[in-house]
Parts: sequence; structure tokens; C-alpha cells
Amino acid sequence: MVLAAGAVATACGGDKGNASPARDAASRADTGMNPAAVREGPGSAAGLSGKRTVLFLGTSLTAGLGLDPDSAYPQQIQRKIDAAGLPYQSVNAGVSGETSAGLLRRLDWVLQHPAAVIVVETGANDGLRGQPVEATKGTIGMILTRIRKERPEAQVVLAQMEAPTNLGGEYTRAFHAMFPALAAEHGVTLMPFLLDGVAGRPPMNQGDGVHPNDAGERVVTENVWKTIAPLITSGSTSR
Repeated sequence: MVLAAGAVATACGGDKGNASPARDAASRADTGMNPAAVREGPGSAAGLSGKRTVLFLGTSLTAGLGLDPDSAYPQQIQRKIDAAGLPYQSVNAGVSGETSAGLLRRLDWVLQHPAAVIVVETGANDGLRGQPVEATKGTIGMILTRIRKERPEAQVVLAQMEAPTNLGGEYTRAFHAMFPALAAEHGVTLMPFLLDGVAGRPPMNQGDGVHPNDAGERVVTENVWKTIAPLITSGSTSR
């Protein structure tokens, strides 16, 4: 895990040297909302299509930087949803290079539309920049508070992220501990480390050594699915 933590923060950075499909995916996410979500009307977690939304907020790891747009994990989650016959649509609102402060600034836009499940993947770029853990914790706390206030119907998931090891053991330990503390404080579901089984493993990453390749993204998809599948399965049967 320590070795993996050294890779994860850099995995969320900018888009230098990556393929144009990935940049296109990031560009679509700049507005913070996939066009599919616009079809939904206000006031409930389900839109005119009758499908409820699973909204993914995140960095390049969510946007799918360096991958074909259809290979990003939110799109792979959609295929799992469809295969299971569940009434949900996956919305990819990942933005490459975004810090937690950037996510906080765009919440007004992304929370305009209803969502049954909101997955929050943020903070690793803060760690990459060596920002104080308490400051990052405060910002993520504001994000979770806003989501709870504006979308009280949503089940909220916070993804565990890690900081680079070159910032020292004290920093990385504090950064790691921040996520379970936030989850407990705000009553949200904590997802285990997003890149478990991928970070620090060259066969699972692109040429930059930090962004998942197609094989790695399949592992990330399974990591995410293990957490959200019980939420959407129970949600669909309790409608």
C-alpha cells in the first residue's frame, strides 16, 4: 500500500502527452455534467427515462485520462448496470487536474440535477501539491455538507485516496486517515482505495506509470462496483 500511495496522487494530474480521446473525455467533463443527465427533471432521483442517476465526481481518474472515453470506469459501471437490468444511468463528471477546491467551486452546477448515488473521488491532487491535510479535509467536508444539504435523497460514497510517499510518513498517514474520519463525520459510505491492485504496478498502468491502462481500469471498475452495487441493488428494490 505504501508503494501504491506514491503513485496515486500523480495519477490525477494534467493531461500532458495523453491521447486525444482522453482529452475529449476531459473536455466533456469540464461542464461537470454528462449530457445524459440533462434529460432528468428536478425534484426526484429519477428522470423522464425512469432511470435513477449514479453521479461520479472526480479527477482524471474518473474522467478516464489516456483511455478511450468508453473505457473510463463510470462507463464500464454503466455496462454492469445494464447487464444487471438495474434502472440506473451512470454520469461521468470527472475533470482532469482538479483539486478538492475546484470540485467545491463547481458543485452548484453538478448538483442542479437529481442523483440517487453520488460518488466523490477527490483530494489526491491536493496531496500531490502538498497542501495541508487539515485544509483539504475542511474542503472535502464542505463538499460533503453541500451534497447532504442539496441532495438529501442521495446515497453518498467517498473514495479513499492516498498521498505520495515523498512527502513523508507523517503526511501520508494523516492524509490516509482523513478519509475514514470524513466518512464517519458526515455519515457517508467509504469506498476502499480506488486504485487498489493498480497503483504501483507497471502492467496495470499507461506509459506515464500512473494512469490506469485498459487492464488497470477494469480492476478499478471492479473496485468501484463492489461498493456501489449493494447501494443501487437495494435502491432499485425499495422504490
